[in-house]
Amino acid sequence: MKDYESREVKRYELPSELSVVYEGAVEEIPIRPADLSTRGMFIHSAKPFPEGSILKVRFRLCRVDFVVNARAEVRHCIAGMGFGVEFMSLEPEALWAIEQELGVPDSSGTHDKS
Repeated sequence: MKDYESREVKRYELPSELSVVYEGAVEEIPIRPADLSTRGMFIHSAKPFPEGSILKVRFRLCRVDFVVNARAEVRHCIAGMGFGVEFMSLEPEALWAIEQELGVPDSSGTHDKS
């Protein structure tokens, strides 16, 4: 079993405005604030999803005032607690906004929004 405490990328709490929809469905999933990183997030929810499930996630980055819309794959699920997702095909602007929100260095070296 993988040790999720020794992550490759540090996660930060995402305070609000997060919605999750199972791809192909229209019903939003009840969730609580998530932990965010540049590669994915852990979403606190009692609803379990099998590993490999594809979700549509939408969240606002308050500090940089940017709305991220992304597809994400469920990588692991902890019953009764939530599930970890990895972003798939994250747009460069969204990655830049997440990096700015979290205060991490620009990974691509190609964005200069100042």
